[in-house]
Amino acid sequence: MRNLDKYKGVIPAFYACYDAEGNISPEGVQALTRYFVDKGVKGVYVNGSSGECIYQSVEDRKVVLENVMKAAEGKLTVIAHVACNNTKDSVELARHAESLGVDAIAAIPPIYFRLPEYAIAQYWNDISAAAPNTDFVIYNIPQLAGVALTMGLFEEMRKNPRVIGVKNSSMPVQDIQMFKQAAGEDYIIFNGPDEQFMSGRVIGAEGGIGGTYGVMPELFLKLDAYVKAGDMDAARNLQYAIDEIIYKMCSAHGNMYAVIKAILKINEGLDLGGVRKPLPSLTESDMAIVEEAARMIRDAKAKEGF
Repeated sequence: MRNLDKYKGVIPAFYACYDAEGNISPEGVQALTRYFVDKGVKGVYVNGSSGECIYQSVEDRKVVLENVMKAAEGKLTVIAHVACNNTKDSVELARHAESLGVDAIAAIPPIYFRLPEYAIAQYWNDISAAAPNTDFVIYNIPQLAGVALTMGLFEEMRKNPRVIGVKNSSMPVQDIQMFKQAAGEDYIIFNGPDEQFMSGRVIGAEGGIGGTYGVMPELFLKLDAYVKAGDMDAARNLQYAIDEIIYKMCSAHGNMYAVIKAILKINEGLDLGGVRKPLPSLTESDMAIVEEAARMIRDAKAKEGF
């Protein structure tokens, strides 16, 4: 049986960090990495949805990962999302990630064209083969990718010995149960939807990877601790409080990640820039929402003893 302990816990999805001109900021990437080390999270998931990977070049993503690895200094589990919408670029990123010594690589399926499952499996296996000494995580996010991980495709992918599990961001919590039941203890299933962290953990997810963890890591670490301790009342109350914060952040005109970066500047002194077009930037009227969400996070942390 494989040792999967380094993946069990709270793993924030890493945010894109830009300078004033909208280019990748190595300094911002390193500052955010050190922030996560200081907060005590298990690891980081780099260059995924929260990292705006769809709108970044191969070179952008290399710069991000290089600076994460430099600042992490081995103190974080690092999962690098390497999928591009073609095999060639994905393979290049997989090789690069392995050369840096990441713990795992991950990939969504190709989007736009509806490929047959055998072609999706070939795509993932080609990526995995380019990093032969690195664990591989399937990223299931059908509401955005337009393709769902079926039980048949998951069974096929488990023939690849480097596949260690699934980052499951589908909305039905039942999917986590199905993947876990089929795969057993030798695989890890990550909860994806942040609003369902408690539910996913209770039904079988051993860890979580999420886009809002980074703006309030203390709350997710405490929620994880409540679940581990079996304190379901406290866990449920905190999950509700977290969800209210998420709903508030999603109510702005600007993209949620623009809101999150503005909150991090207020609450943590981190300057990560804005978001990359075509993601919508914050408007002046959004700042009231940003301030309210920032206050909600501070209040929730104070209530939990932080």
